Amino acid sequence: MEIEITRNGSQPSGKGPADWFTGTTRIDPLFAAKESARAAAATVTFEPGARTAWHTHPLGQTLVVTAGLGWVQREGGPVQEIRPGDVVWFPPGLKHWHGATPTTAMTHIAIQEHLNGKVVDWMEHVNDEQYQARADAVPSRV
Repeated sequence: MEIEITRNGSQPSGKGPADWFTGTTRIDPLFAAKESARAAAATVTFEPGARTAWHTHPLGQTLVVTAGLGWVQREGGPVQEIRPGDVVWFPPGLKHWHGATPTTAMTHIAIQEHLNGKVVDWMEHVNDEQYQARADAVPSRV
């Protein structure tokens, strides 16, 4: 057995697909699930106002916020602010979205596991009207 090192810059960045994201996003792959493992991860950067569509993960998802200011929301719950150093856990099957605030970009590492080759189920977009309503509802952080 050998140690495998994936060198920084050896995997190209990609634009977040419009089917899954609103606004400008960049996805930088970190690692894919290996044959004997299920975890995969990527760094995702959201420009101001950018966000995911609603989605779920069959085995849950962990986010590690590394830069900026963002929001997360589960279906039926309040918008919650996230900052660098925060770690967010979404349980399996929980419908949610995450992204930047209207004025500040946000970057996180997203870690999720494959179940039968699948890591996510994408749903409808959080449209601009819904996003702005959420923006108006976020309490100020002191």
